[in-house]
Order: sequence, then C-alpha cells, then structure tokens
Amino acid sequence: MRILLVASAFNSLTQRVFAELRDRGHRLRVHLAEGDAALRAVISADPPELVLAPMLRTAIPADVWSAYTCLVVHPGPPGDRGPSSLDHAIQEGATRWGVTVLQADERMDAGDIWASTEFSVPPVGKSDLYRNEVSDAAVAAVLLAVERFAAGDHRPRPQHGPDWDVPDRTRPYLRQELRRIDWATDPTELVLRRLRAADSQPGVLDELLGGEWYLHGGHPEDELRGRPGELLATRAGAVCRATADGAVWIPQLRARRQPDGPATFTLPATLALGERLPRLPEVPAPLELPEGRRTWTDIGYRERGPVGLLRFSFPGGAMSTAHCRRLLAAYRFACARPTTALVLGGGRDFFSNGIHLNVIEAAADPAQESWANITAMDDLVEAVLTTTDRLVVAALGGNASAGGVALALAADEVWCREGAVLNPHYRLMGLYGSEYWTYTLPRRVGPAVADRLSRAALPVTAGTAQRLGLVDRVVEAGPQDFGTEVERFAGLLAAGPAVHDRIAAKKEVRERDEALRPLAGYRARELARMHRTFFTPQEPYHALRSAFVAKKSPPGTPAHLRPPAMDRTYREG
Repeated sequence: MRILLVASAFNSLTQRVFAELRDRGHRLRVHLAEGDAALRAVISADPPELVLAPMLRTAIPADVWSAYTCLVVHPGPPGDRGPSSLDHAIQEGATRWGVTVLQADERMDAGDIWASTEFSVPPVGKSDLYRNEVSDAAVAAVLLAVERFAAGDHRPRPQHGPDWDVPDRTRPYLRQELRRIDWATDPTELVLRRLRAADSQPGVLDELLGGEWYLHGGHPEDELRGRPGELLATRAGAVCRATADGAVWIPQLRARRQPDGPATFTLPATLALGERLPRLPEVPAPLELPEGRRTWTDIGYRERGPVGLLRFSFPGGAMSTAHCRRLLAAYRFACARPTTALVLGGGRDFFSNGIHLNVIEAAADPAQESWANITAMDDLVEAVLTTTDRLVVAALGGNASAGGVALALAADEVWCREGAVLNPHYRLMGLYGSEYWTYTLPRRVGPAVADRLSRAALPVTAGTAQRLGLVDRVVEAGPQDFGTEVERFAGLLAAGPAVHDRIAAKKEVRERDEALRPLAGYRARELARMHRTFFTPQEPYHALRSAFVAKKSPPGTPAHLRPPAMDRTYREG
C-alpha cells in the first residue's frame, strides 16, 4: 500500500513505524511537516492511499483529511485529548496508559478510533517510556489500523453518539507552573514524578545557584540527606539534591534561554553549572551495588554464576569522553573476574548512540573534544574486540546508532529486544565513522550490504537486523523483562557444552585476522578521516552538530528520506 508518513520529526517512534511498515512491504513516503502548502504539494505529486502521522505537533489541514483517510497516533487511551498526554499520566502517577490511532477531523484527538492498545507504566522517565512501552503499543495499534484500512470493511469507532461510553478527558498543555517543585514541602515521590514527566522536554524550570535551569531526569537516593533544596553531592556528572523527606539525583541541566540569546541544550549537571558549583563531595556508587539500594548509577556490575553482567545507561545514549573511560575501566574490572560469558548492556532504553555531541558543542575546543571522545570510544571498542578469554554478548534493550552499533558489533554475539531500532551509519552527521566499523560491519553482513547500510542511512528493525546478520538473537520481551531474559539466555550460553571450544575458536579467529590486517590499521585509517573532519572548520560536521544540539529542524524533508533515493534503497534491499 502507498502510505505517506507525515511527522514533525523523524524521531524514534517515526523511525520505528517507518521501519516496521517497510518490513511489511508497504511503499512509504516521508514528509516532515513544514506547512500546509508543502504537504498539499507532496500529496498532489504522489497521491497516497493512506496518510499516517506517528508524531505530529500540528493539525492536518481540513482539505487533506477530507479527501484522504489520515490516521494520527495519540499517546493516550480513548477519550484522552490534549498535547501533554504522557506528561499528565506520569506526573499524576498513572499505572496503566494507552495509545490510540484515530482519524483526523475538525476536533483534535476526537476523530474515529481505528485501533487502541494499553500498557503498564513503570517508574521511568517520559523519554524512556516513549521509546519503549509507548513505542511497542503504538506499533501494535498502527499495524492493526493499517490492516483494517487495507481490508476495506472495518468501521472505526466514533468518539460520540449513544455507543460512546468513555468519558472525554481533554487536558491542557502542562505549563511550567504546574510542573514546579516546592523543595521545602514536596515529598521525594512527587518530585520524582515531576522530574520524570519532563525528563527530555521541556524539563522542570527551577532556580539553582543564582540561575534559572531546566532540570532533566530524576532518580531516588536512599542515604544522603540535607536541608530541602540543598545540593548534597555529585556523582559522575549528576548532582544530588535534598527533598522534604529524602533526596534525588539529577543527571542533566539546561540553562534557561535568555531573550535574543543562543539556544541552550542539556549537559551533565556539573558541567552545566561549571564555576557556580560549590565544593561538594564526589560520592561514587560502588560498581557492585548492594541489593535493595535505591540510588542512581550509570554503570553497574553483577555476577550470576559463570556470567558477568555489565550494565550501563547514559542519558540519551550519548557517551562522552568521561563516560567511555569509566565504562572501559568497568569493562577491565569485569574481564578480571572468573566468568565464562560477559554481557555488555542488558538494561532498558538506549544501548548507545556514540559520541556525546552536546558535550562536544559545549567544549572550549569542539574539535579537540571530538578527537578525545572518538579515541576514547575506540579504546573501549578495542578492549571488547581483543577479549579472547570469554564470550562477550552485547545486549541491546533499546535503540542504538552510529558508534553505539559499532560498539555492539565488537561483541561475539548481539542480542536485541524486538522493539529496538538500529541506525548503523554515520553520514547524517557528516562523519566517516570510527570504532573499527570498517572491520566489524563487513565481517558480519558482507561488504555490499555494509556499503548499502552506510549510504542509505535508514533505520532497521531488530528483525531485519537479524536477517542481515547484524543481530544474532531477537529477544521477545517487554522493556521491563528484557534484562531477566538476557540473564537467562546468558546462563544457558555459559553453561553450554561447547562454550570453551567457542572461546578457543574466537581466539584463533582473532589471531588470524590480526595477521591478515592488524586492528591498528583499521583504526589508523578511520581516525585519519575523522581527524580531517574534526579539525577542518569548513566540514559539514560542525554545522550539523550545532544544528542537532540546538534541535533545529531541517529545511524540509532530508534527501535520504525522499524518492528516488528511498525507492532505490528498497529495490536494492
């Protein structure tokens, strides 16, 4: 079927819907909303059978939805309406929520319902929930709605009339005054709900150390205490702040934009505060956290018999120079333990998206910080590639892109949750790429497919990644259950009768490959390209990075999402 995807951004949900529908053979067009006239022109040039909006901040014009069936994904259950659906659900402590696919008409979110799906709401931030439970529910509802539309005999359910027995709940945009935290009186659980409801956008506006900041992310702390509102400690770039009855960790801050000032962006909290930050104790969390502790840490290690489990979770999946170095130190610790298999990852949400563009943009010398970051990533990937005394599994509970995919490919096996989306390419940021991808990607999928993936720069589902050879196992589990399933599969792998033969064989392969072409050769060639890009001010990378960090929308739909480029990718695929 010819489907036009209309979206405000090619974000995680739009990418997943795109990739899932493409896997099912639909002919897709993508149009990033840039005004009603542009949408009309796209439709006139290639009339679709169906218009689908996975994530749209603006209304579809009446003349379009009157002429074509236009289905809109709303992140709320039937009867829920308004632009802050998830924000309200999290801040109010909902334990069940839903996604509805409805038909566009004159009232926002009030059109006929084609499909809806419910899900449980775990205590996580909005962006994590959106990329996981919401994404799973949205895809299920979209696929059902598309199937019903294609059948031609389905009658969608009107949100009015005698058969409509669901109370309408239209709620306004959740303004900052409704998000504000009263540090003197608000209990920790309320503070956490407010922080989680705004963790990606827009953040919670607050005053801190003489400035105005948006707070991004929130995690409980069970030991540190102090005067409500007081900063108590730092940990790996985050700050701990006292509440009325406890404390919370806040990993990221964003300065409030000044009138006519440049765009601001999220940074690790201590980096954002800079010289404003008073002298506070750095309280590192133990790598092996005791059972029952409620505290924030972005890297942790556990053992279950012959299996080591090294989990990490960095905001937005971005890995700064410091992140890479700390994770490398933890990896070396894990490799010193007497285990047969080591799992890297295994948590929910992002695995990794490679280098930390925000930290790079904020650096006094972005080129130098880019170089430090990519060499730190290379050091980490090299450590994984050269581990020959045990099996290493990369477990992707969520999305990965660019250097994050390359990090996963360095492992012996890649296991992916079925809802994850992979972007195995770099070129949209104007980069050639590093992390030994010119060794690992062709080794897995062959030179022709590796070239096609890097040129097409399109997302792939976990299922397609498995068919291509990027992924070895697709784990059918919800976001909350992924880690448990990975632990079970890793236990079976480590206890298998052939595990020691496999370890011996991988060592032989690594030695053979090293004799044919040393890893240092791949690294030198990749980094030579990256060095030219980083230290040449005219290279597109610098403008693309700045635009990405400032969240500037591209001028129109990017070329790689427009025909004939996308059609050619389909034919080649």
